Amino acid sequence: MPSTDQNASDDSAWMAKAIELAVEAKGTNPADTPIAALVVMDGKLVASGVNRTAECCDATAHAEIVALRAAGQAAGEMRVEGATLYSTLQPCGMCTMASIWAGVSRVVYGAGRDDVHEMYFEDRHLSTLDFIADAYKDDLTLTGGVRADECAPLYFHPWDDVPEDLQGND
Repeated sequence: MPSTDQNASDDSAWMAKAIELAVEAKGTNPADTPIAALVVMDGKLVASGVNRTAECCDATAHAEIVALRAAGQAAGEMRVEGATLYSTLQPCGMCTMASIWAGVSRVVYGAGRDDVHEMYFEDRHLSTLDFIADAYKDDLTLTGGVRADECAPLYFHPWDDVPEDLQGND
């Protein structure tokens, strides 16, 4: 089993790839929601996704969901047990629950809810940690803040006055 130092190094490298995907696919304008996710198993990229909610007119087309759907297709089943989900932004409740249903073992994210505007999360202030705890998942670990200083600038800041028409969770 890899050491904690190895996990941190791997996490940083995979998050760099997620950031690269987000910027390549969506640019750096927060209005374009440059969120990216990767599903990695046994040190290999299984699937990736970017936020496609606007393009697909689909409220569920978050980067994590897009990546988990592709991972299921690649695996030939809905569960990707033992996989790590990397996301440039802390997963919302829907994406966290999808990770649980998919059997993901680790969720690693960059920017957290305190690093970005509140519009990215539910008004009820439900936390990814709460969803994991409420699902009684002791086989799912969460690591946040990986390359947060590089991820957070992709999104609106907590203090930004974001126009109402750009807010997804109004």
